[in-house]
Amino acid sequence: MKKIGKTFIISGPSGVGKSTVLSALFRGRDDLYFSVSATTRPPRIGECDGVDYHFISPDVFSEWIEKGEFLEYAEYVSNFYGTPKRYVDEAMLAGKDVILDIEIQGAQQVHAQRPDVVRIFIAPPSWEELERRLTARGTDTPEKIQRRLLRAKVEVQTAGNYDYFVVNDTVEKAVEELRAIMLAEHCRPAERMELLNGNNG
Repeated sequence: MKKIGKTFIISGPSGVGKSTVLSALFRGRDDLYFSVSATTRPPRIGECDGVDYHFISPDVFSEWIEKGEFLEYAEYVSNFYGTPKRYVDEAMLAGKDVILDIEIQGAQQVHAQRPDVVRIFIAPPSWEELERRLTARGTDTPEKIQRRLLRAKVEVQTAGNYDYFVVNDTVEKAVEELRAIMLAEHCRPAERMELLNGNNG
């Protein structure tokens, strides 16, 4: 029996370093697929369709909603964003593990549709370190940073609903833990027994 990939949701507060950790996780791996969201917003300079986002019209987005083609979707600043099922399913059938980098509300929507998804929450080692990382980005005012910190504390309170909790102290350690989680998930008896039975034909 051919291996079927699993879906892993990665959530965590702004500034925790999810993008850096995921970039390191994907390095040298061709068995992983990063889920690309669909959006109704126009592409920015340098963005590529199918790479940064699947850029679609509002009419097409509405049509996909009606057909139930999203795992989750939301409206943000007058534009819609969503995770199309088809690309996730294609990757899983090809034996790839799918990574969804989405916020808590989106994670809840996906889990409601597919309870077998694996949810991983990435947290900072301390609030002081998160504030330092947000400040170092140089993109937010002190007031906005404080708002992000307050929101982060609320988000961490929901982490108990997740399957795993990874502390991004160092990128290397966080990636090591993510790899361990993904490996363990593929060692569950149901999956191993299916593979064994398939091999015995």
